[in-house]
Amino acid sequence: MTYRERLTNVIKAQGSHLCVGLDPVPDRIPGDVGQFLQQVIEQTAEYAAAFKANTAYFEVMGSRGYSVLEQLRDWIPAEIPLIIDSKRSDVPHTQQMYADAFYKELRADAVTVNPLMGAETIAPFVADSRYGAYVLGLTSNAGAADFLAQPLARQPLWRQFAGLCERKDLGPGTLGLVMGLTQQANEAFEGVPDVPLLIPGLGAQGGTAEALRGLAERSAPWIVNVSRGILYADESAAAVAQRYRDEINAAVGVP
Repeated sequence: MTYRERLTNVIKAQGSHLCVGLDPVPDRIPGDVGQFLQQVIEQTAEYAAAFKANTAYFEVMGSRGYSVLEQLRDWIPAEIPLIIDSKRSDVPHTQQMYADAFYKELRADAVTVNPLMGAETIAPFVADSRYGAYVLGLTSNAGAADFLAQPLARQPLWRQFAGLCERKDLGPGTLGLVMGLTQQANEAFEGVPDVPLLIPGLGAQGGTAEALRGLAERSAPWIVNVSRGILYADESAAAVAQRYRDEINAAVGVP
């Protein structure tokens, strides 16, 4: 079964497009980071279609953090995908090492990649259709306006990156796109190819579920990531995750 098929199935089974971000900041966590994340996963798994871990938040803790990163797959229910958010970009041989590290050692189901060095650097991540990769498209940060949103050959750079997702030699349907929700208030995902989407920006970054309405008729699976809004809320992670799931579903319908 391909990554796209698995993600489609879990979205329907969970009735949710929510991706729970696991980005621990030790200074904001009482007690052990591993125990904290394990509790978050247990509380939110009922409402999650995926979990996403940004490697920077684990690497900053050194070997202790990497040990926690290695255990995430054990804590997440087997049917729910784990996405490693690393945004790697390097020559193909090095990218293969990253792919092996993320898929074989961390047992991730998908990763994020930076396509700036060309299609050949993405290929190692989608050589096996069981795994997926999300190409950086129009990201949720304000700095996306510096390059990604700028015209290049009469169209924004991000649209050219999006075209990689439809290339047959890169496993169409397995390769997806990162599209920031904060950039979609007026565009409603207009012109975005019907490929798997990873959508950051809901909650703490200022994105709203209303901008998701343009996704209602898409066939490819899409998920909306929320990290800080769940991890550091004043109420239980379960209650917040349920509210975000329901907010997304209210905008586009229950999958």
